Amino acid sequence: MTTSKRSLRTCSNGHEYYKSSECPVCPTCEQERKPIDGFLAKLSAPARRALEHHDITTLQQLATFSEKEILQFHGIGPASMPILRASLEESGLSFTQ
Repeated sequence: MTTSKRSLRTCSNGHEYYKSSECPVCPTCEQERKPIDGFLAKLSAPARRALEHHDITTLQQLATFSEKEILQFHGIGPASMPILRASLEESGLSFTQ
C-alpha cells in the first residue's frame, strides 16, 4: 500500500493544514463556513459546494432542477439525493420532471 505525500499548506486566513491531494480547500475554513441549519447543513462539504457553485442556496432554487441535472454536478452523489428529496418534501416541494 502506497501512501501519498502530504504537504503542509497555509490558507489565506493563516490556517496551516496538510493535504495529499491538489484540493485547495482548507479544512478549518470549510468547517467554519458550514451552515448550522437548513438543508445545506445536512450535506457533505463537496455536495454543499457543488450546489453553492451553481447558486443553489434555497429549496425553492433547488426545486427548479431535475434529479438528473443535480446528479450531474461534480460533488453530488447518490447519497445526497435522499437528503435533498426529504428536504424538498418537508417544504412541500419536489424536483422538476
